[in-house]
Amino acid sequence: MNSLDRSKELNQITLSFLDAFNRGDVDAIMSFFAENSVYEELHGKKNVGKSAIRESFKKLFSGKFGQIRFDEEDTFIDPSENKVMSSWALNIEMGGTLKSMRGLDLLHFENGLVTFKGTY
Repeated sequence: MNSLDRSKELNQITLSFLDAFNRGDVDAIMSFFAENSVYEELHGKKNVGKSAIRESFKKLFSGKFGQIRFDEEDTFIDPSENKVMSSWALNIEMGGTLKSMRGLDLLHFENGLVTFKGTY
């Protein structure tokens, strides 16, 4: 596959991954991860393996943090390294109050699956 086609493929996977987050669909989110993936959370916690990652996301979508939505801002793709850097705005509505923060995810892919997700 040439680099342009690989960039398009990685972009589509990343947008579908983001859509699963915005639906709060933990099963759909987990379908993007390889079995031995690593997810490093914003505050530094390291989750290794799909089971640990699932538990982390279940907490995120439990309602404890209110209604959340990620709006993609910029996406940078390195097709030769199978890496994506996606910056976003996180909008959280809780108790009628809207809060927002910006961050980014660094995603590593192998065989179409996320092997590393670092959130910063």
